[in-house]
Amino acid sequence: MRDLSIRGAGNLLGTEQHGFIDSVGFDLYSQMLNDAIKAKKEGKTYEETKPFEVEMSLALDAYIPSEYITDEAQKIEMYKQIQAADDLQDIYDTKDELLDRFGEYPQEVEDLLQVSRIRILAKKERIQNIDERKNKMELLMDADESQKVDGAQLFTLANEYGRMVQLGTEGKQLKITFQFQRQNRVKRYQVLEEFLSKLDETKITNK
Repeated sequence: MRDLSIRGAGNLLGTEQHGFIDSVGFDLYSQMLNDAIKAKKEGKTYEETKPFEVEMSLALDAYIPSEYITDEAQKIEMYKQIQAADDLQDIYDTKDELLDRFGEYPQEVEDLLQVSRIRILAKKERIQNIDERKNKMELLMDADESQKVDGAQLFTLANEYGRMVQLGTEGKQLKITFQFQRQNRVKRYQVLEEFLSKLDETKITNK
């Protein structure tokens, strides 16, 4: 990655490509390129075939400090492993590996693992966007998935959290808003993770 940052990728994919590779990372760019080629072969657009992803904007310092993993290659390896996790068990396994290889980890790593768990749960429930601003957090569900939610079940779940959770819509999409007190900064992410883990119970298809 450092070599790419300094020299770019040359003419491997055309001179107009190397700056973009540098900005998104070689592995991610390679995956995007493979997905685009696959879509082309199937006669579809990239947008039609790309996997569902969650856009998250959370106010967390979620990263692996150099003081915890000093070797850059090992650090990148762990980042890739966390990013590639498809289910919660993958994250639990990674947690065990971190403890086994590097010892007790700092809060920043715990935050990184929690963000990954939230991403996995949100992806499962097809939450398109999670946006945190000051003491408010907004979740926007995919329009098709929104139609699968049982309103009564959702209200029952929301009532478990009192005034903290507000329900609404944005067009055809379900919008869930969390209003937190400032002193609940750490707890808010635990609440979000817990809520997402229960959201599947509100789906009509699960009755």
